[in-house]
Amino acid sequence: MNINERISSLRKLMAEKGIDAYIIPTYDAHQSEYVGDHWKSRIWISGFTGSAGTVVVTKDAAGLWTDGRYFIQAASQIANSEIKLFKMGIPGVPSYMDWLKDNLSEGETIGFDGKVFPQSDVKQMEEKVSYKNIKLVHEYDFIGELWEDRPALPMDKIFVHDVKYTGKTAKEKLDDVREKMNELNVDYFILGSLDDIAWVYNIRGKDVESNPVVTSYALISKDSAYLFVHGEKVPTEVKGYLNDNGIELKEYDDVRKTVEGIKENSRVFIDPSRINSWLYSGIPKSCVIVEGRNITTDLKAVKNNVEIENLKNSYIKDGVALVKFMYWLDENIGKTPISEMSVAEKLIEFRSQQKDFIEPSFGTIAGYKEHAAMMHYSATEQSDYQLKKEGMLLIDSGGQYLDGTTDITRTLVLGPISEEEKRDFTLTLKGHVNLIKARFLYGATGSNLDVLARFPLWQEGIDYKCGTGHGVGFFLNVHEGPHRISPAPNKVVLDEGMVITIEPGVYKEGKHGIRIENDVIVRKDIETDSGQFMKFETISYCPIDLDGIDVNMLDESERAWLNNYHEEVYNKLSPYLNENEKEWLKNETRNI
Repeated sequence: MNINERISSLRKLMAEKGIDAYIIPTYDAHQSEYVGDHWKSRIWISGFTGSAGTVVVTKDAAGLWTDGRYFIQAASQIANSEIKLFKMGIPGVPSYMDWLKDNLSEGETIGFDGKVFPQSDVKQMEEKVSYKNIKLVHEYDFIGELWEDRPALPMDKIFVHDVKYTGKTAKEKLDDVREKMNELNVDYFILGSLDDIAWVYNIRGKDVESNPVVTSYALISKDSAYLFVHGEKVPTEVKGYLNDNGIELKEYDDVRKTVEGIKENSRVFIDPSRINSWLYSGIPKSCVIVEGRNITTDLKAVKNNVEIENLKNSYIKDGVALVKFMYWLDENIGKTPISEMSVAEKLIEFRSQQKDFIEPSFGTIAGYKEHAAMMHYSATEQSDYQLKKEGMLLIDSGGQYLDGTTDITRTLVLGPISEEEKRDFTLTLKGHVNLIKARFLYGATGSNLDVLARFPLWQEGIDYKCGTGHGVGFFLNVHEGPHRISPAPNKVVLDEGMVITIEPGVYKEGKHGIRIENDVIVRKDIETDSGQFMKFETISYCPIDLDGIDVNMLDESERAWLNNYHEEVYNKLSPYLNENEKEWLKNETRNI
């Protein structure tokens, strides 16, 4: 079936069940950003492959809502269907909930699969549509009925993430969680988010590509801890580890029954944005539900000293792999066929040579020329460009290592570029440097600092329609909260030990895309009468292409930052390179 035929089949099911509008989110049953193949329902119904978006289908309309990272990609991928694109965040464009409120009539019915719908969204939607007596029905997985060759749930074995990497045992982490539970005066803590569960129990798996998590639920009380997972996934040695750390195994499908059995009148803590409405509805009515951000989200955001030292090591390995790749590209472009897709494969090859490499931390974005204007472009056989000794290539990539997760972007100049391209590259660099060398007062959030990266671009009438930075997990999800650098309101203070990206860019549809991304650790800086000041410590090591820079646009402090950074890149990476690679890196990190 093509996309329009799938939508037509969905409408038939909707009519049979009296559903006037049906919502298909990106989520799995655990409200994950990236999902396993079994859960890619929104991709199946729309053909749009981006990591964020929601599809709504009514009797006579179909819409896709996505954010600025994907406007160009989404428009292209839904072009041959009846689906209309709604560009989230653009003035005058309604959210899908507001659109439903405005387009449905009194007494009509909205349907969705409650297992993939966060409770927070259900509550928000109820508030928006209740005045019209619109009903919400959450028991129908219509996509599951239509998707004939839907992939099964993964059954790969899980493994323990050793304490030499994590710095704390699962028991110690549970002690930290229970301390926070006592402060909140709660008896139970229900966890549905996979990265939180993997972190607190020190387990990892292969259930989601590039995200080493395990399809599971967790329930923690003051004297017990449960892991709900398919039993066949748990090897004997992992069972022993969990038992030693006070964690009891239960079958994945037993979670609802266990939650329904929570003692009456208990106080239960949940994060409504990270738990599905199906499980939420199983909490006994007599219980007091305490809502907030997952306790584990804040704990894992601040890396301990063992994690930080491991992470720094993983970034050196990653930098070595990147330099070897860049040297190879420089030596071979124009001599042998190289495409966007083969670039991604070659990067995996070089990363695979590094100790403890497991897999990429996300699908490599390798965009040549105008393809790079799509922030999260993914090459296909139909779109794959051959590289030439001209223009620019944007590469956003990363690795999952046992000792850390990496994420880095470089825009490479492959040959002659225009003055406009060089100006935009330099403006991107200026924004990057302006933020990365900032000193800021403790208490600042990412929302306070975002403008520092945009300021040089704004002076030229340029902006990018996405955030500037996101948190990064530790051998976990490459996107991690609760902190971020973005214009969107964010009350999370940047604390010492948090890891975050800094990645401003310029994206001009039909022309080019440029991004420069490094990862940093939040550190304490000076303390004065005005208070404690903070700074960023850079942990990404890879040369920034000097051929893209108009040196006359840089001031003295910007040139000094770049020269110092490049000196550090050479000193940290050169011991792991052969003589030819060292010579190449020496030139790429020369003073300007």
